[in-house]
Order: sequence, then structure tokens, then C-alpha cells
Amino acid sequence: MRYRLFEVRYVRDHVLRVSFDDGVSGEVDLGGELDGEVFEPLRDPEYFQRVRVDPDVHTIVWPNGADFAPEFVRDHLRVDG
Repeated sequence: MRYRLFEVRYVRDHVLRVSFDDGVSGEVDLGGELDGEVFEPLRDPEYFQRVRVDPDVHTIVWPNGADFAPEFVRDHLRVDG
């Protein structure tokens, strides 16, 4: 199945609230996933807050090119309700 993110909002620390186009939403904590050179800037909460949804590939991205695949986000999601 192909997942498509359409909304992301910063919550706290390294936690994001995300929504998928199939109606599933919840929070994902990426604090433990920020290993490697491309993810190093994301350890700074101010930089982490610069997250957005890429409208072409429907995943979350940051200005430095760091991203997480929608499937990865979905697998780590704490689903609402």
C-alpha cells in the first residue's frame, strides 16, 4: 500500500502530529531516529520545527533534504483513538 502524508504539525521535542490521506492521524516521535549526518541538524528542536510536507512525494521533509518515508512514519505512528 502506498501512503500519502498531507499534513504535519510540530508538537514538542521531536514529536510530530501527522495526517494521511486515508484519514489516519496521530503522533510520531522521531527523537530516536536522528542518526547520521543528514539528520544531525534535526536534533536542534528549532530546526526540527521547520518540517513540512513535500507536495510531490507526500512525505515529511526539512530544508537540508532530510526526510522520512511515509511508510516509515506510518509504522511508527501512535494512532488516534
